[in-house]
Amino acid sequence: MSATPTSSDTGLRHIPAGIWTLGFVSLLMDISSEMIHSLLPMFMVGTLGMGMATVGLIEGLAEATALIVKVFSGVLSDYWGRRKSLAVLGYSLGALSKPLFALTGGASLIVTARLLDRVGKGIRGAPRDALVADIAPPHLRGAAFGLRQSLDTVGAFAGPLIAAGLMLLWANDFRAVFWVATVPAWLAVALLVLGLKEPARPAGAPRENPIQRAKLRRLPTAYWWVVSLGALFTLARFSEAFLVLRAQQSGIAMALVPLVMVAMNAVYSLLAYPFGKLSDRVGHRGLLAAGVLVLLLADVLLATETGPAGLLAGVALWGVHMALTQGLLAAMVADTAPADLRGTAFGFFNLVSGLAMLLASTVAGLLWDSQGPATTFVAGAVFCGLSLLALMLPQGRR
Repeated sequence: MSATPTSSDTGLRHIPAGIWTLGFVSLLMDISSEMIHSLLPMFMVGTLGMGMATVGLIEGLAEATALIVKVFSGVLSDYWGRRKSLAVLGYSLGALSKPLFALTGGASLIVTARLLDRVGKGIRGAPRDALVADIAPPHLRGAAFGLRQSLDTVGAFAGPLIAAGLMLLWANDFRAVFWVATVPAWLAVALLVLGLKEPARPAGAPRENPIQRAKLRRLPTAYWWVVSLGALFTLARFSEAFLVLRAQQSGIAMALVPLVMVAMNAVYSLLAYPFGKLSDRVGHRGLLAAGVLVLLLADVLLATETGPAGLLAGVALWGVHMALTQGLLAAMVADTAPADLRGTAFGFFNLVSGLAMLLASTVAGLLWDSQGPATTFVAGAVFCGLSLLALMLPQGRR
């Protein structure tokens, strides 16, 4: 048995350079994406005149598309043994989608832009996560996923912050902000192309189709349990577009609504790495349960509080939940899947989560239109309760 790593060799300076590069690539792309996404729900409802059910359907389709495409990109990355080229393709498609948001005049181009953007996210997602698992030493895996997620989330709060400043400066000119968002997207592509060296494929490794019965049987029961948990958590956590619209209802000025996402992502970014590092040292089930309980409290606040203070508290708790669970679930996938099937494993994990996201966001939009926003968040709290019950089941009954 190998010696347990000490704190001296588990700090930030021991995380490989490739993890940092992937983190800063994610940071730049998230600045671009969140500059747009923090304004897009208001743009769709206020400028384009869409209903909430339509917003929920578009958001659900967009996110589900990203997660479903990850299956195929993950399988291809395992088959080819090369992950960087797929990641570059995915980030490039994301960059190409950004100008379409500025050019749109109706629902059709919005749908096209969202789907193209999410196809790009889907193509890059599983290979990128598999790259993190390939590059990071096993004893730093939770910390590596937490660091990449933390840097990603720095972009996720910097984007809305920049968007809010530009909206104030340019008198709520949505399209001008969308044009500016194209710049960091292309910087992300350039950094990935020039700054990341992919680990070499083992010499003599055969090239085989990962989607074979014999191959899939090598994915253990523990892996499929993580997949099931991911789906259940996704049902409890629908699209964050509903947080933006809830903020608008609370009386916050339109130009300042993106600051709500800044608050959520600031909390997420600050806590993702510490919680990821903690997950390398303590049991996973307790951390997951804590994350679900925090989301349940967030849903209760967002359902019952209508003022800015209650809204911000709920949004901050949402960020704590994300920090506790997202990097942890990724590390659990990496820990339970064979190394040569990691891309496929992340792909199937995200396929199931994608279908859950489609269902959750569509139902959330329908509930919002028919029963009001409070019911939407109450439904999320119910699924949180189901997730906690699942985590409490004895191992054999799971």
